[in-house]
Amino acid sequence: MNLSALRTGDPVEVTRRPIEVICECGINHNGDMDLARAMIAIAANAGADVAKFQVYDPETLLDSEHPQIKPWWDVIIATKLTPEDVAMLKAECDRHRIKFMASVFDVERIAWTEAVGMARYKIASRSLYDEALAEAIKATGKPVLRSWGSFDGRRAPDVGWDVTELYCIAEYPAPLEHIDVNQLHKFARGGYPPYKGFSDHTIGLSAAAVAMAYGAQVIEKHFTLDRNLPGPDQACSILPDELRTLCKLRDGIEALL
Repeated sequence: MNLSALRTGDPVEVTRRPIEVICECGINHNGDMDLARAMIAIAANAGADVAKFQVYDPETLLDSEHPQIKPWWDVIIATKLTPEDVAMLKAECDRHRIKFMASVFDVERIAWTEAVGMARYKIASRSLYDEALAEAIKATGKPVLRSWGSFDGRRAPDVGWDVTELYCIAEYPAPLEHIDVNQLHKFARGGYPPYKGFSDHTIGLSAAAVAMAYGAQVIEKHFTLDRNLPGPDQACSILPDELRTLCKLRDGIEALL
């Protein structure tokens, strides 16, 4: 791919509120685009700022024999999005006045999200040290959110001028006792990584509420309409009522702080 073709010139400015709630629809649509549309509509109605999806090729990204992947392989394969799916999801987000975002896992699919005018990129934990992906995303000139669930002490590649680093524990679900409260304190006092938000895989809203109180500017939570649906991320996902509660908490904490 010609990275120079992605360069957009001036940096892209994105309007943000003090605390953004990213509703991680992810792959919980299970390949059903009617379900994906419903998730967008409900997320917007609940007060979320962003509806986020995952754009990748499972067969090249994942190991189908991995113990955490193998039981869900058929479901995961069904979630593979096409360029047309991406365009439809972006249009649906626009219709419901909620921002569209996606985690993109390979250089080829950046062209898909550029084609629909996606304003920001998300780099998932598993792609933290993917230099080719980092270079291609940087070439778009757009803001980036990046999860650090795979942090191993090394510095991550440069991805641009406007990067929001997200504290993350890459477990699905992540037990509350695995959340390092000292890392949450970094929202206020800096450090490396310079966390400004929290990609939260815990069950419930306790960790997200504490993170917002400590100064998190972004809260990302997996979202589903039914935890009984098949798939690897359903168990760590919040339901519509919980999303509404999270957004009300966000509103109150913003007013206080």
